[in-house]
Amino acid sequence: MEEEKTQPVVLIVEDDDSIREIVHRVMEDEGYTIHLAENGVRGLEQFYLTLPDLIVLDVKMPEMDGWEMLERLREISGCPVIMLTVFGSTDDIIKGLELGADDYLVKPFGVQELTARVGAVLRRVGVVT
Repeated sequence: MEEEKTQPVVLIVEDDDSIREIVHRVMEDEGYTIHLAENGVRGLEQFYLTLPDLIVLDVKMPEMDGWEMLERLREISGCPVIMLTVFGSTDDIIKGLELGADDYLVKPFGVQELTARVGAVLRRVGVVT
């Protein structure tokens, strides 16, 4: 009997409704199971509920920003994180990577680049081949 393959699970944590929906549709079209959160507090809740294979994380959000969510996440998990944010200075990128992000993409972004980066990170951690 052939083992059924499960789709990789991606958690999108983004407060901008339109960006969250675009990323949701694009990732779903790539065959990923998607979960959504609109801020870091909800993002951590969704992390515990869904145990995603990868997180796409914005920085500037209400209640808990992406920097704090990433710090808290790194205390408990090595789940891959791709930062997707308007903060594109060299200092911001370095901060994200030093806090434990696996990749960093600055808005505005190309959806093909985002899907390529998601695929690359998932391959690197062995979730997809």
